[in-house]
Amino acid sequence: MAGPHRRGGSATSGPAQPAPAVRAGDRPAQTPTRQARPGPPAGTSHPRTAHRVQPGAPQHPDHRGPLQPHHAGSPQPRRERNTITTSLQEDLAFFKRIAIVGVGLIGGSLGLALKRLAHPARLVGVSRPETIAQALELGVIDEGWDYPDLAKALEGADLVVLCTPIQRILSLLEEVGRCAAPGALITDVGSTKRRIVAQAAAQLRPDLHFVGGHPMAGSEKAGVSAADPFLFQNAIYILVPGTAVPAPLYGALVQLLKEVGAKVLELDAETHDEVVAAISHLPQMIATSLVEMVGRLHEEKGYFLTLAAGGFRDLTRIASSPYAPVWEDICRTNEDQIGRMIDQYIAVLQDVRGRIADPSLGQDFAFANHTRNRIPRDAKGFIHTLFEILVVAEDKPGIIGQIAQALAHEKININDIEVMKVREGEGGTLRLGFDSEPAADHALAVLAGLGYQARRR
Repeated sequence: MAGPHRRGGSATSGPAQPAPAVRAGDRPAQTPTRQARPGPPAGTSHPRTAHRVQPGAPQHPDHRGPLQPHHAGSPQPRRERNTITTSLQEDLAFFKRIAIVGVGLIGGSLGLALKRLAHPARLVGVSRPETIAQALELGVIDEGWDYPDLAKALEGADLVVLCTPIQRILSLLEEVGRCAAPGALITDVGSTKRRIVAQAAAQLRPDLHFVGGHPMAGSEKAGVSAADPFLFQNAIYILVPGTAVPAPLYGALVQLLKEVGAKVLELDAETHDEVVAAISHLPQMIATSLVEMVGRLHEEKGYFLTLAAGGFRDLTRIASSPYAPVWEDICRTNEDQIGRMIDQYIAVLQDVRGRIADPSLGQDFAFANHTRNRIPRDAKGFIHTLFEILVVAEDKPGIIGQIAQALAHEKININDIEVMKVREGEGGTLRLGFDSEPAADHALAVLAGLGYQARRR
């Protein structure tokens, strides 16, 4: 491009409330006992202790230590719409020009979230020309550049956020290291961290500061058209700071992320890649392999997919994820940790295989049930959770329209709907999914008022 694409005003709306930092490792006093099973295969690493970030007073990585997080029940200051408090303006004084490199779902959502807060910084986007045009039209950014003009886009940028797929982040680091303004803070949103952190340390100039980042939020949709100003609300946002990041600069980044609604958690790169291999990458491999297995059985014998109920669809939902570029990059940059988790899971399955008819298997069910109930319900993960209800209704023409119309009248949006043809253990005719717990509870109340039998799933 000969020059930047620009826009005039910015679209804003009310601010999001800051979210608390995450308390890592809380455990109940007692957990169900279970039969000992084989340990992980040789070479499998063990979890490490996570560092916690204290809202408002983050520590420099050279001065780590357990910090007291803000409690979720603490009152939050009330703010007027489209304003940022004076203290926050002071906290964010470092960031007068923010460059978002890769204006897709994550980068676009960050831009919209900052616009919603009326953040004072000028937002500069770097993406393909057609994406920049769309981002300007949507009010995501104030100015846009094509990738060949990255150096111009980074001129004077205090904060550079790399929001591209992992391999492109790695390929951009060298140029960012040459072109970024002195003293700039560089961060990324890559799903794996060791390769990115190591390469940033090797390729960025000494006068630049790097903090690895990973927002654990996502959507089934991609691109700037799917950008959501609320994407980061209640989402855990992992930070992996470098060893020489000034504490005030790091603190300003933490505060910015809290302002868009994220819960900040600090980890080292090794721990991050191990944990996400277990809770995200292994489940993807399991879901993909399970659907492939059942699909091939169906092709050979029939009936398998015909009888696949809602539970199977829920378990394998993430199998719909495309391989490239996201999962291709994840597998290439976290191959060793994913392999270790697969080996450990195989050992667990082999143990279960030997005890299928043994009453001791009940201990596994009890432990799994208890453990799953400890997963926080108010925190978003990689795929946004739907809050579901099951409705018992007569199978007749117009019943779905009647229910949908009743909920629409109350301004309740249905995010997913399924007619439960096969519903072993479900006890419902319709499954309705909502994007928040209050919406699901409101729908229950509306349906109960109309005489429908409904319950939370």
